[in-house]
Amino acid sequence: MPRLSFEDFEPGAVTTYGSYLVTREEIIAFASQYDPQPMHLDEAAAAGTLLGGLGSSGWHTCSMLMRMLYDNVLADSTGMGSGGIDEVKWKRPVRPGDRLSVRQTVLDARPSSRGDRGYVRFRFEVLNQAGEVVMEQTNSIIFGVARPEAA
Repeated sequence: MPRLSFEDFEPGAVTTYGSYLVTREEIIAFASQYDPQPMHLDEAAAAGTLLGGLGSSGWHTCSMLMRMLYDNVLADSTGMGSGGIDEVKWKRPVRPGDRLSVRQTVLDARPSSRGDRGYVRFRFEVLNQAGEVVMEQTNSIIFGVARPEAA
């Protein structure tokens, strides 16, 4: 049996997890493949941009969140996927050497009319090592219920 199911997510619950070290090489590799803007590829070019130095693509930061979410929640859950992302806000640059973690808040949990699953709406805040929020994301995830026959 998976450790986490729909019933385990109580509105208002806050959980922290993850420890993801961001490297210069990873920032550049991701940007080279998916977001080749100067501020994500080269320190000298990035110095004159809005970021004021080399920084991770926001999409890379979303991917790092997904990795931590999978490793700490989804891998051992009844998670069935998501219908999409409601909102993403990139608040601060993510730099080489930053160590990221996640603060997860359950905003809402509602059962599906099907009875075998429910929808959990989360706010995910990605934090750097100084505790500063670098990204916020809000979305729902579908989880199976622990005992569908009891629903």
